[in-house]
Amino acid sequence: MSDERDDTQPTGPALGKDEWVARFGANRVRRSGALGVLEQRLATVSWWAWLTLFVAVIAALPLGIESGYVRRVAFDTVVLMLLALGLNIVVGWGGLLDLGFVAFYGVGAYAYALLASDHSGIHLPSILLIPLVAVIGALAGWLVGLPSRRLLGDYLAIVTLFFFQIFLTVTNNGDNVFGASITNGPNGLLNIDPLSFFGWTIPRSTSEGLFNVAYIYVALAFFGVVYVALRFVNESRTGRAWRSLREDPLAAEMMGMPVNRLKLLAFAFGAGVAALTGTFASALNGSVFPQNFEFPLLITVYTIVILGGQGSQVGVVLGAVIVSVLLEVLRDANDARSLFYVALVLGLYGAFRASTRLVVVLGGTIVLGFVLRTVAGAIDGSWTAGTAEDAGRAAHLAAEWVIVPLEPARWLAPAAYLVLVTLVLGLTLVGGRLRLAALVPTLYLAAFVWENVLLAKPEATRYIVIGVILVGLMIVRPNGLLGEKRVEIV
Repeated sequence: MSDERDDTQPTGPALGKDEWVARFGANRVRRSGALGVLEQRLATVSWWAWLTLFVAVIAALPLGIESGYVRRVAFDTVVLMLLALGLNIVVGWGGLLDLGFVAFYGVGAYAYALLASDHSGIHLPSILLIPLVAVIGALAGWLVGLPSRRLLGDYLAIVTLFFFQIFLTVTNNGDNVFGASITNGPNGLLNIDPLSFFGWTIPRSTSEGLFNVAYIYVALAFFGVVYVALRFVNESRTGRAWRSLREDPLAAEMMGMPVNRLKLLAFAFGAGVAALTGTFASALNGSVFPQNFEFPLLITVYTIVILGGQGSQVGVVLGAVIVSVLLEVLRDANDARSLFYVALVLGLYGAFRASTRLVVVLGGTIVLGFVLRTVAGAIDGSWTAGTAEDAGRAAHLAAEWVIVPLEPARWLAPAAYLVLVTLVLGLTLVGGRLRLAALVPTLYLAAFVWENVLLAKPEATRYIVIGVILVGLMIVRPNGLLGEKRVEIV
């Protein structure tokens, strides 16, 4: 046996570091098997390679697709990705609850419209106007942050929400400001110039009337620039200071960090990205209206950031793609129906895995549906004479299993909602076999509400489904899909 000491192994904690942190690589538990090998190899791929691959996939998506609808969805997804990156600066990195973020998106859209339209008679080229609008948005964010830099939490949220309401009031009533029309009120601004670079104007549609994919490529190019720039900012001293501010503002101030200046920087950076995004929306639509910047858009962007994970650039981009695709899928009743039942089955599988309980719950729900439908039809044929929303095999199968009345009573929808919420809350108070037994009627009632109430109102249903998914994810992963984990004392 050799008495020589192996100097390659650390004998104590590294200087200036916690011992466990210093040896994190050795202490980290990795997956075993093929999945573990795949995870390790994927982790070695650099971030810029993933970004290049992602941008290439989005860019190639509309090439073989002539549907203007699909191309428009792709463009809107890129817009949501940019908005999510901007909000992530303020909320995810700075930890500031900004409820006026969408107003900066509107500031950018209106600034572009006023400086490149017949309304003002000014027609600046896009190569100059886009960075100018970004600076205008950053200045607006700095001005909003100036009086609210000493506020935190709910107080900051109230002030920024007040700014949001001021923006909506001004844009809706800006058709008569000292006798002049600035925003043209609810009628909006029309005849906005399309994008133009170095004397080359990009038409909004091709000669065949299709959506011009060049707008997707321009938006993707700016997305790539913004993503890389924010990546470098996040890894800089400013980015680390923002995260310190997010975790504990008092501790950050005691460490000598300029807390107020950091807040202003976060507001300015986030507002600049939002205003930059507004230029693309105005240029493509050729018009801008106050209704484009109302509260549902703010909720959507916040949902994206929370779903993807606050503080994670990759996470918020992934969240934007998921939310954008889901919102479009849920417009069609057949697609929404398939998504609902697949998600229901996958949720049960995730809860029970391949076990006897899974078979009992699924089998019991299916049997209960056929029994209730048979009994209801025997009592009154009109109770089961209704047809499911839209056509298709999935709709036919659902109509054969779920009770769909021919003419639902007015009290049916609120009563079904109330009972369903009561059953769901009851599931949290019981356990064991009683929970399994209660889960069966709860699942069937959920299917009943879906077929008879929600599918008839697709616009509201889209946001309800997104909300349910968000709540479920927060229970399983409180930090979102790829959010940064935080140490909390509970």
